[in-house]
Amino acid sequence: MKLKQVIQRLNYSEASIESLQERRFWLQCERAYTYQPIYKTDGRLMAVEVLTIVTHPSQPDQRIPPDRYFSEVAVRQRVDVVHEQIALLAKQKDFFEQHGVLASVNVDGPTLIAMRSNKTLRALIDTVPWIRFELVEHIRLPQDSTFATISEMGPLWLDDFGTGMANFSALSEVHYDYIKVSRDLFIMLRKTPEGRNLFTLLIQLMNRYCQGVIVEGVETLDEWRDVQNSPAFAAQGYFLSRPVPLDTLENVLLEL
Repeated sequence: MKLKQVIQRLNYSEASIESLQERRFWLQCERAYTYQPIYKTDGRLMAVEVLTIVTHPSQPDQRIPPDRYFSEVAVRQRVDVVHEQIALLAKQKDFFEQHGVLASVNVDGPTLIAMRSNKTLRALIDTVPWIRFELVEHIRLPQDSTFATISEMGPLWLDDFGTGMANFSALSEVHYDYIKVSRDLFIMLRKTPEGRNLFTLLIQLMNRYCQGVIVEGVETLDEWRDVQNSPAFAAQGYFLSRPVPLDTLENVLLEL
């Protein structure tokens, strides 16, 4: 055998080992869940968003960005995460039904499509009509799918409007119950009087496409007041509440 062929096989073997080790790393990651309240501009609790904390046993005190984790694991594993979250929320269904509060679960397009063929998960979803699936703005769907195919899973929210590739033409492809405006866009527009006027006009225009707009990343009293004085429906952010463990949901403030 030629030396070049031997070297190539060794390189392929090393690459395979590295790939296997990386895959094992992501499979070993552990998850915990928190929630962040979303409040209407009148101060009443509208919903809670479920957030994922990801760590690895080798460094349990170091958090792994959830976006990185979900980009590394397979779609079937992402479906398992959604199933896990909904099962936990279902245990607290009395809270959601008693107070008329919604729960939003983050999901990407391919995962939502895969969920359609999971009969066990769909049966569980049917028991929790107060759950909403929150789609990231820069969603990428398989070529043979459309936004209409994923609307079968119930009312959808659009996350982080203003940070990705979506525009108003994308909003016309599917009806979103609520649209979330990213903090980056909110902060950029409130820097100048012209920007503040544009923010108001933007919210008014977005309201034509949905039931209401939620402003993300509200961190100060002034920002909260700006949202309250705008046509926005609700807001979330550190000023209103930091994320807290999901099992403490009964302690959430129903009104600010």
